[in-house]
Amino acid sequence: MRTAVVTGASSGIGEATARLFAAEGWRLLLIARRADRLEALASSLADTSALPLDLTAEDAPARVRSAVEERLDGHLDLLVNNAGGSRRALFGDTEKGGYANVREIMDVNFDAPVRLTEALLPLLHDSAPSSIVNVSSVAGRVARPKSGAYCASKFALAGWTEALHEEEARNGVHVGLVLPGFVATEGFPQEELRAKLATRWVVSSPDKVAKAIVRAGPGGRPEVVVPRGYWAVPVLRTLAPGFVRRAAGGMSS
Repeated sequence: MRTAVVTGASSGIGEATARLFAAEGWRLLLIARRADRLEALASSLADTSALPLDLTAEDAPARVRSAVEERLDGHLDLLVNNAGGSRRALFGDTEKGGYANVREIMDVNFDAPVRLTEALLPLLHDSAPSSIVNVSSVAGRVARPKSGAYCASKFALAGWTEALHEEEARNGVHVGLVLPGFVATEGFPQEELRAKLATRWVVSSPDKVAKAIVRAGPGGRPEVVVPRGYWAVPVLRTLAPGFVRRAAGGMSS
């Protein structure tokens, strides 16, 4: 039986991913901070257990590794680093922005998956061929105002993932990157975009991102953009940077 760890699994993309892999017969270890939501989901899925945990805690990587060794018999076919967060703020906002906001978001979106991957990499080596999928964002290719901390964390995650993909190929560990555009989730409801007919089409769903994670998973592609049309955004950023800057600036309100 194939085994996987999915982080940020209590709602949104993580929950959709857990449901999709469970339906395909995977044995899962789900991780998120909200114990009630996580345990309810795990109890509804076959061969699934929950580990309520804040991944930014100092002992989090060791606790996850112990759980993998105990509940998955130390075998790990796939690690999905999906957990993340954001807070929109101007960097110059002394109350909400600044370095404190950047540090907090980097801790959740970049440091936590890096630390967890480091702890689980020996198990992934032992289980090879295996895979890691890191969920970044199109915001990890193109930044916009009031999202500097989030974009910085996702840029970092994307760059690190690309390097890790090359490094781990020789060890039989495929490393894939998923770059979602706007996705309607509990944390990011995208209400303004969904309310307008002209922009509703740009918003995707957690189920579509879960399918993209499968495509970037074991033996899959090194990079998947979802929805697929969003691949044009980073291309335009390279070919027409002024246009993209003006467009991003218009989304700052």
